Amino acid sequence: MFGKFKIFWEKAPLKSSYDAVIIGGGLHGLATAYYLARNHGMKNVVVIEKHYIGYGGAGRNTAIVRANQRTKENLPFYNEGLKLWPKLTAELDFNLMFNNCGNLNLAHSTAGISALRMQIASAQFHGIKSELLDPKQCKELIPELDISDGIRYPIFGAMYHPPGGTLRHDAVVWGLARGAAKFGVHIHQGTEVLEIGVKKGKIVSVETGKGVIHTPHVLNAAGGYSARISFEMVGLRLPIYVLPIQAMVTEPLKPFLNHVISSGVYHAYASQSLKGEIVTGSHMDPWPSYTTQVTERYIKHQAEALTELLPCLKGVKFMRTWAGLADMTPDMAPIIDGNDHIQGYYMDCGWGYFGFKSAPVTGKYLAQFMATGRCPEMLKPFTLHRYEEHRLMGETASPVDYGPEFGWVT
Repeated sequence: MFGKFKIFWEKAPLKSSYDAVIIGGGLHGLATAYYLARNHGMKNVVVIEKHYIGYGGAGRNTAIVRANQRTKENLPFYNEGLKLWPKLTAELDFNLMFNNCGNLNLAHSTAGISALRMQIASAQFHGIKSELLDPKQCKELIPELDISDGIRYPIFGAMYHPPGGTLRHDAVVWGLARGAAKFGVHIHQGTEVLEIGVKKGKIVSVETGKGVIHTPHVLNAAGGYSARISFEMVGLRLPIYVLPIQAMVTEPLKPFLNHVISSGVYHAYASQSLKGEIVTGSHMDPWPSYTTQVTERYIKHQAEALTELLPCLKGVKFMRTWAGLADMTPDMAPIIDGNDHIQGYYMDCGWGYFGFKSAPVTGKYLAQFMATGRCPEMLKPFTLHRYEEHRLMGETASPVDYGPEFGWVT
């Protein structure tokens, strides 16, 4: 077993000094480390992970990627990120299993159609392929879809986003880790961060369970644990609450679902993996929690939602379940910041639903930020200061009825 891991990276001793310490061995931490070394020659970098790389949200998601968000800040950002996947596959020389199958977002009312029209217009303005389909066109894309009036929430149409798709999440983790290590980045798994040293408003060190590291730069990319680390170790409180997202996969089936399908009203999204499994997720739990357990309530909900939309799934068994932690901000947009509050302290957190989709593009620009000390224009809208300035992002602008069974409405 240990011989296999040498294929990805060589184990190196933990040094007493690094130019940058990245807390969190997930996609964002690994992507930033990779681009720091590749694009900026900053190779004396270490990624610290308490468990193992991909342990957190990187390995607990449904691996959907898309660029059909709502706001003028998010659309170009995610569009660039979507275009990076095939480039990254070539750069890393590692099959990330990008399946460009397209996304179909369903609407179940005239109001839903109106919201999609605006979203599609915004996407097209930024040169992103999206189009409005009627129910019959949806049926042509997914013949098994029930477009009758007999279901609880009949389908009025959908937004079709051809550039979207899915990837293999563990392949992305391994590819980025191997790529970063090839440029000299050290990766230390099973290493807990105990304290971040700050003197006179500057980062000076990171204490781990394996010793103290002297460093002028720290990146907090710890996903669901980022807010706790920020508050407990540097005294900076972030407007983040942690909500589990539950997901599950069915037994393998013959290929039939050739696109990602999602419904905000049914609170369900699904795709079919290359192994034939139906991979499906729901909305976040409506209460903060650090548990990664799946509940009977959500299993029942997913079964009911999927079999209404896709009746051919009746009787199909769920084989595996999991839950991941989403670090959610009030405006459903991330916090990407650095140097303003503590010199040398950078944050990449608050991603909620969008952490997987955004990893490479965020790592690319965040590496530039850390290497030069100057925030790139692409990242400026996501600063923590937006909350002080009452300049919240508009990704949650469209009303979404989460339904009485979820106990909340926004």
